[in-house]
Amino acid sequence: MSLHHSLLAVLLAAPLLAPAAQAQPKGLLETVKRHSVLGSTVADNGDQNPYALVVAPVSAGTIQKDDVLITNFNNAGNLQGVGSTIMRFTPATRKMALFAKIPRTLAGCPGGVGLTTAMTMLSSGWVIVGSTPSKDGTTATRGDGCLIVLDANGNVASVLAGPTINGPWGNMATIDRGTTATIFVSMAGFDIGAPEEDSPVVEKSTVLRLDLSIAPGRPPAVTKQTVIASGFGAQADKDVFLVGPTGLALAPDNSVLYVSDAIGNRITAIADPATRADSAGTGTEVTKDGMLKRPLAITLAPNGHLLVMNGLNGQVVELDPKTGQQIYARWIDPNRAQNPPGSGDLFGIAMTPAGDGFYFVMDEVNMLALAK
Repeated sequence: MSLHHSLLAVLLAAPLLAPAAQAQPKGLLETVKRHSVLGSTVADNGDQNPYALVVAPVSAGTIQKDDVLITNFNNAGNLQGVGSTIMRFTPATRKMALFAKIPRTLAGCPGGVGLTTAMTMLSSGWVIVGSTPSKDGTTATRGDGCLIVLDANGNVASVLAGPTINGPWGNMATIDRGTTATIFVSMAGFDIGAPEEDSPVVEKSTVLRLDLSIAPGRPPAVTKQTVIASGFGAQADKDVFLVGPTGLALAPDNSVLYVSDAIGNRITAIADPATRADSAGTGTEVTKDGMLKRPLAITLAPNGHLLVMNGLNGQVVELDPKTGQQIYARWIDPNRAQNPPGSGDLFGIAMTPAGDGFYFVMDEVNMLALAK
């Protein structure tokens, strides 16, 4: 979809903060002054619907340190679960380019390729991205999917699949040690069928921990996998494909993994995520409802607060995970073509390297944006 000048004017002139009590504690969102559109995320094959955002931790291959990688979930016909491209934005030059075009049919990836919000880049240069594919744009033809490992030039190096991997969905959390790494991925596909008028909620979604070994010149190999959380709700949806646990963010000391439970409209905490040997269920509730409107991707700000993308309006919410206090909600996509404004437009979020702002995507216009 093209970006009309009138829509751009509305976005940039929109109010910055949603109503909130003036006496509430200050947070990062109060310091963010404006947001700007950086470039189109549409690939040369027409792939669209940007989902995942990852800021490159190193320079490797065609990637420069601090580049922003963006997945596309839809194809040129706007069918969901068939996007197979990753775009690369370079802040230094403000240029957008194709990083990877993955074959739609990939050996070892059940159902094909449809790239989701699940993506990370390791310091060793490897990129790992999740696929929750469809043949017709709905969950009626959904495949179990896989995790795809790409080298730093965008070439497929290996595929990770199996019974614990079903609908890799949410933005990944990562502990990177160089020669080893641990990644956390939410799996929202278990027993999700075709979308109905009122699709049932299936409480079988999990958070999977994958421990990886990275030998020189070899793609990451899984040394251990553990389901550390389970019982989250997921639901087929004719408009947004599926709704399930999406956001994952680690506390600075890796002692807690925060999970956005979209169906439950809450944030929960999983204790000891890097070491536990069993499932914590859905964990401990941190906060629920209030400013949250179907929480999706989340990230940890330098002040220790969580920034949470809303799926049902164009706001990002800042909250203190230690107290559960919701501090601010800021309009970053107030597009009135949706009701409520910005509904269904926000997915990925990633902090800038300096920690003074964040990148996000405006799905309805296929644009990467920066709030700073």
